[in-house]
Order: sequence, then C-alpha cells, then structure tokens
Amino acid sequence: MAFMSRFSRSRSSSRSPNRKDTERVSPLLTVSELERLLCTGKTACNHTDEVWPRLYIGDQDIASDRRELAKLEITHILNCAQSKWRGGAEYYAGMNITYHGIEAHDSPTFDMSVNFYPAAEFIHKALINGGKVLVHCTVGVSRSATLVLAYLMIRQNLTLVEAIKTVKDHRGVIPNRGFLRQLNGLDGILRESRKTFHRAENTHSTDI
Repeated sequence: MAFMSRFSRSRSSSRSPNRKDTERVSPLLTVSELERLLCTGKTACNHTDEVWPRLYIGDQDIASDRRELAKLEITHILNCAQSKWRGGAEYYAGMNITYHGIEAHDSPTFDMSVNFYPAAEFIHKALINGGKVLVHCTVGVSRSATLVLAYLMIRQNLTLVEAIKTVKDHRGVIPNRGFLRQLNGLDGILRESRKTFHRAENTHSTDI
C-alpha cells in the first residue's frame, strides 16, 4: 500500500507537461554529479525489484526463472542483453509473455539512445493495458536501468534526477558513463520540448 501511494501519480500513465513541470525542474547535472547521486540511496538489489508500479528491473537469473515470472505475473519482458547464445522469445513459449529483445552492450561507447523511445513505447503500452513488465539485462544495474530511466523521463515527465531518485528508492543501479551522457542529452531535449510546448500554449491562450 505504501509503495503504491508513493507512485499514485503513475495511474495517469501518460500526461501532458504542465506549468508545474517546468517550475519544479531540477538543474542539469554533470556526469560526475550524476554518478555521485547514484551512489546515494539504496545500493543493494535483488534478482528483481519493482521500481514503478508494475515495472520491474531484474537480472538474467530472474529472466530465466519461469516459475518466479509466473508468480510475479509478468506479462511483458524487455531483454536489454539479447544474444543469439541465450534463449529469446521461444524460452517463454506457453507463458503468454510478450517479449522484446535488444542487443545492447554495457559499454560507454555503445549508443543506447536509439533504443530510448522504442523501449519507452513497449513499456508504456504494456502498462496502460494492465500488464507487468520486467526489464532486464545481465546484472540489472546498467542497461536495463538506463531504459527504465528513459521511460520515466519520456512517458512520466520526470527529469533525469527525479527518475534516478525514484528508481534508487527501490534498487541500486548505476548506468555506465556513456549511458549517463546519453540520458543527460535526452533530459535536455525533453526540457526544451516542454518549454516549446508551454510557449505555444501561452501564445494560444493569449490569442483566445
């Protein structure tokens, strides 16, 4: 109950930015400052942790445990460490699980940003239809965390700092430096789009 009350705003699964969003925006931080922020709060993690209502970050062990997945009632799996040497969608045959795999490398030079919007849409569609989503990689602290943070920024209108604090309340995560730079870039783009939205909204209101 306490968990759900903290995230009651998520029941409005996607909302348009409003004036309060821009008024409370925290400043952009450097990568070093983001890393220090990631070292605060919860540092431990289980095989899987619910970091947002019905949204879980986990590791390869939980992704391979069909019994536990059924117990958690997982309906969608986003594998951020897809590999031809590991089982994909076929592993979940008969479980009524919708699977999406991404071949991402946990390297600062890997461009994870190309996956931000497709992953956010996969998560968003699952959640608005009442599903439960597991986003996992190998350990569940970098690649999977990066895409969950992107989802919270894109679809829940959180700043990067707010998204990190939200996830860190429930799981210790630490995206690599390259991913943090890419998330910072996304944060800047989203902030600018909100400003443009509000300028257009204010102009429309004045015209009326």
